[in-house]
Amino acid sequence: STTTSDEISSSSSELGDDEYDFVVIGGGSGGVRASRIASGHGAKVVLLEGQLKHGAPNYSAIGGTCVNVGCVPKKLMVFAGRYPAEIGEAAGYGWENASPGTFNWKTFMEYKDTEITRLNNVYSKFVLGNAGVEIMEGFGKLDGPDQVEVSLADGSTKTLKAKNILIAVGGWPYKPDIPGIEHAITSNEIFYLEEQPQRIVCVGGGFIALEFASIMDGLGSDVTLMYRQDLFLRGFDMDMRTHLKEEMERNTNIDMQFNTNPNEIIKNDDGSYTVVTENGQKVECDAVMYATGRKGKIENLNLESAGVHHENSMIPVNEYSKTNVDNIYAVGDVTDRIQLTPVALMEGHSLADTLYGGMDRPCDHEFVASTVFTNPEIGVVGYTEEEAAAKFQDIAVYKSKFRAMKHSFPGSETYSLFKLIVDSNTNKVVGCHVATDGAGEMVQGVAIAIKMGATKQDFDATIGIHPTSAEELVTMRSPSYHYKNGVKVEEED
Repeated sequence: STTTSDEISSSSSELGDDEYDFVVIGGGSGGVRASRIASGHGAKVVLLEGQLKHGAPNYSAIGGTCVNVGCVPKKLMVFAGRYPAEIGEAAGYGWENASPGTFNWKTFMEYKDTEITRLNNVYSKFVLGNAGVEIMEGFGKLDGPDQVEVSLADGSTKTLKAKNILIAVGGWPYKPDIPGIEHAITSNEIFYLEEQPQRIVCVGGGFIALEFASIMDGLGSDVTLMYRQDLFLRGFDMDMRTHLKEEMERNTNIDMQFNTNPNEIIKNDDGSYTVVTENGQKVECDAVMYATGRKGKIENLNLESAGVHHENSMIPVNEYSKTNVDNIYAVGDVTDRIQLTPVALMEGHSLADTLYGGMDRPCDHEFVASTVFTNPEIGVVGYTEEEAAAKFQDIAVYKSKFRAMKHSFPGSETYSLFKLIVDSNTNKVVGCHVATDGAGEMVQGVAIAIKMGATKQDFDATIGIHPTSAEELVTMRSPSYHYKNGVKVEEED
């Protein structure tokens, strides 16, 4: 049920010191957004976060995984890793003797740490402080359905009374139980290594594993990518998966080993490591990074005290982010819906508006755009070909593969792939998949059109910007093939 801001403000003024309208456990993307919006609507809000500055032992701090050990520092590393390839094409444009120089890991990490510290302060003082949100540095756990016990950073504990509780604790990298797994790092520790590993084994087939493999390759490390299945990026469009594999084979030095899984990690006397795979192969390296999924951080929440249901490490919720307990909610990665920062922001914002803003805002997870920051970048929004065929039955698929002008001129064998998927019954574009430079920037704009229900005629009626790669999205006139009743046909009947 929704409540008006005036009602919230009047009731909040009657609360005692340790009584709150809204107690938020976790200061990541979802928790920060929900607490800020709720406070703006007049609620008395406290946000609990285990540490306010980035780094060990919790790595994530105020701002969450994204700001501290996720999207933000990763994207900075992506930028750093792309310079050598850019400069590698300079000779084709007449620049003689151009070289990237030497990458200094320590210098980069110092700059990175300064930037993340700045962002921690921005979140604490401006984003939350200016919104009137109280911040407590400590870990919260449930004590029944309307109380939260806080273990504060100074060693003391405090019990808070809460009308509503939000669990926004996020996730933590999962590492399998194999001999020597204690030697492996994850996407937490890689941002704090003292030295750049000259040889690194990346284990996993999701976007985190692929992005770090691409980053480390770009920075000059010898990279081995191990994945236990036939092809990485499960859940993405098959054409994009295949195209990325081909481009990585052609244009990177990454040793991609599919159907390969480590069985043991041995630490050698010189400090290096030997990864022994299940088929007995041995790979020597200086670091082993696991990116094999993430688990919800629920182990210390005492969920059972309030009867909150969870499935493995995740907390199921309804479209209003409500758990099975009426006044306890959850948003973000711990709910295992779509594990992306902007999704957590949407979930937190929608919840705060519903609870305290007098609005009815269920979460909408259809047509969420995302990007894989590999080389090339992959930008996607909507349904894959496989998903669209199953859901809509009759679809048209438009595809275009070409060398972008930037790469064809200096003679690089670097290809772009563009793909649109159209529901034949409504003519709406229901999927857009792009593999090219700047795909993320490109697809963000396309996502607006697709979310609004744009048809293929709307795309065709849009005049392209020339010369760009993006104009391909509005110039693909003829389908490559169709699906009828969910079955692929090369030509229309």
